[in-house]
Amino acid sequence: MADPMKIRAQMSGDKANVRVLMSHEMETGQRKDSSGKVIPAWFIQEVSAALNGKVVMTAQWGPSVSKNPFLQFAIKGAKAGDKVAVSWKDTKGDTRTDEATVS
Repeated sequence: MADPMKIRAQMSGDKANVRVLMSHEMETGQRKDSSGKVIPAWFIQEVSAALNGKVVMTAQWGPSVSKNPFLQFAIKGAKAGDKVAVSWKDTKGDTRTDEATVS
């Protein structure tokens, strides 16, 4: 399983600013290894975020997203103490979910 995501959710006015750093190799399927064989594609396809269990953001990603991707978004109506959960699923079917508390 992948390393935990680093999630920071901080209030700024009437919204929570959420920053996420994900640990993932994000192979495009176009690079070759030292023997000349193509390295198979392996990247995050789906990302979602939930505030207290209610989905507030979804995204579909492709192979052009960089290694160890960074994601930032804002959630209106959040309050200090709310839980933000971020989940992803990659092309191999691996998943990861981590959460943070809005401060």
